[in-house]
Amino acid sequence: MPLHNPPHPGETLREEVLPTLGLTVKAFAAHLGFSREALSRVLHGRAAVSPDLALRLEMAGVSTARLWLAIQADYDLWQARNRKQPVVERLFQAA
Repeated sequence: MPLHNPPHPGETLREEVLPTLGLTVKAFAAHLGFSREALSRVLHGRAAVSPDLALRLEMAGVSTARLWLAIQADYDLWQARNRKQPVVERLFQAA
């Protein structure tokens, strides 16, 4: 069953991971080797979780890179499916 408007992965990081770790955004960003500004954009849904960030989260012990990229992909696909799209006809029919 498809998700209904899944949360941006940054929201999960901001609301669940940071409080559990007891870290500030600045401290978390420094630990990951990210700028506070770049991490803040992700945490507030203005930027995507990149493969680099996903890998750094995995190295820090915050789940797996594949999980973070899958959450981002689910979010992106839901957003795309719920935007106006052009009409595209199938190239061929199933046999």
